[in-house]
Amino acid sequence: MATTHSLPLQERVPLNNTLQRASDLTILFLLISLLYYRLISLHFHGFVWLLSCICESWFTFVWILNTNAKWNPVTYKTYPQNLLKRLDELPAVDIFVTTADSKLEPPIITVNTVLSLLAVEYPVEKLACYVSDDAASPATFYSLFQASKFAKLWVPFCKKYDVRVRAPSVYFSTHCPPSVPSAVPSDFRNDWNHVKDEYEKLRQRIEDACEAEHGGVPKTDEFAGFSDIERGNHPSVVKVLWENKDGMKDGFPHLIYVSREKRPRHSHHFKAGAMNVLTRVSGVMTNAPLMLNVDCDMFANNPEVFLHGMCLLFGFPHEVHCGYVQTFQQFYGGLKDDPFGNQLVVLQHKVVLGIAGLQGPGYNGTGCFHRRKIIYGSPPDLPHAHKYDVLSYKEPKQVFGDCRELLDSAAHIRSANMKTSGKLIDLSNKIEAAKQVASCTYEFNTCWGKEIGWVYGTIAEDVTTGLKIQSMGWESKCLILNPAPFLGIAPTGGPASLTQVKRWATGLLEFLLGPYNPLLATIYKSLSFRQCLTYLLTNVWPLRSLFELCYTLLPAYCFLTNTSFLPKGISGK
Repeated sequence: MATTHSLPLQERVPLNNTLQRASDLTILFLLISLLYYRLISLHFHGFVWLLSCICESWFTFVWILNTNAKWNPVTYKTYPQNLLKRLDELPAVDIFVTTADSKLEPPIITVNTVLSLLAVEYPVEKLACYVSDDAASPATFYSLFQASKFAKLWVPFCKKYDVRVRAPSVYFSTHCPPSVPSAVPSDFRNDWNHVKDEYEKLRQRIEDACEAEHGGVPKTDEFAGFSDIERGNHPSVVKVLWENKDGMKDGFPHLIYVSREKRPRHSHHFKAGAMNVLTRVSGVMTNAPLMLNVDCDMFANNPEVFLHGMCLLFGFPHEVHCGYVQTFQQFYGGLKDDPFGNQLVVLQHKVVLGIAGLQGPGYNGTGCFHRRKIIYGSPPDLPHAHKYDVLSYKEPKQVFGDCRELLDSAAHIRSANMKTSGKLIDLSNKIEAAKQVASCTYEFNTCWGKEIGWVYGTIAEDVTTGLKIQSMGWESKCLILNPAPFLGIAPTGGPASLTQVKRWATGLLEFLLGPYNPLLATIYKSLSFRQCLTYLLTNVWPLRSLFELCYTLLPAYCFLTNTSFLPKGISGK
């Protein structure tokens, strides 16, 4: 009989692509033949032939990058049922939810994301949820405050009846309760109606507060910190909305509201700055060895997603094989047939599966489980790994700052101890330290945003941070589940999609031309060459349109000038 620890938590499943490889080799031969023909006959033709050769050389280069990424497709099968036999050994996880604008990201969306995360299948005493509100919106705080009350109904309801979709707005989108198996207690319909009524009351209160903003927030001590809040110019705000003081296993996790200090003359570094503040605040409060970050519009669609993530994080002989676990970005509520390509179907079902067979997927900025010690700059403990450790040549204060509580918690994490203290934490005693590390001047003369934490200097902080982690020698794993682990709200129109694409393109170009270049990471650090090519595949994506536009204009130009750019032999000039 197998012991508990001998049972596998994951299985690597290579995908058969023999026919695809044969097709790719044939295409490669044809592409090389075309380029060779272009080159040997270039002197017989003019400018149009040269321009065609340049464009086709670029297309060949991009095709090689794509083929490299898709050459070794693999997927991973997880066994959470085996993990459930080790419940006492499961590590604590700090959950980060980020929102930046209560107008563009309505609080009701954030509330649904938070409620879905509070209700996941994982020991509640080992979870804490931190919500970063970069707008310091009273309406957002009020919404979360009300949501913490509703969670006392919602979380037990989900677990009692094994609700699969735990974002109430999505679950209650039908007009009547779903069919109930005979094994479910007969009072399900009454409970369903009661919880739905309470959710509708919650939604109405949130909508009223959003319309009135300051006027809709009660004038009580709990909301005193928002009486004179000025957006972009305010002190740090840290509020414990709910504390699981007794470590009750039938309750729900801690819920903490965080709004970092902002001043007009201090750079806030956008989302990367917010993530680093959440890392420090959680470090002095709960200090879980693992962290999950999600955007405010990405609710937990699969209640077992934490268990599946742990299967990958702890299912390998050495932790270097899984530095972080990245889930697909999938969306609901999009337009029919996805005319703007927001679902990224080809990328996620072809390219990403191939990248999973290399050093692993890059960091996408949401739906990712991180090891805190890696965010703190710890390299893998392997002989061949790049031993770049910021603590090896700097004092801890120069790295993490001068908060004693944070220094102690960082030392504990970097000691490779996955276990947290068994003592119950009084979060109210940690608030002053949390406010200190959330100040806008705390990072001065430290390594935050450079050697440790999320990387500054580009709006694509997710890609840069993932590259930094993999450059240290860490691998990553992609978590693919059915139903999807997380679901977000897709852009509903062309302008919104174009805005998103423009942001991606700008960030990727900054990344390619900046100091965190994948080629340098391969030469001087531990990024594998083929992994470097996968980064180049995404980095050059914004440049592809230039060559594609040029090539599409060639037929019209040739028609007007009575020339040809298509190969016809070398007999005529």
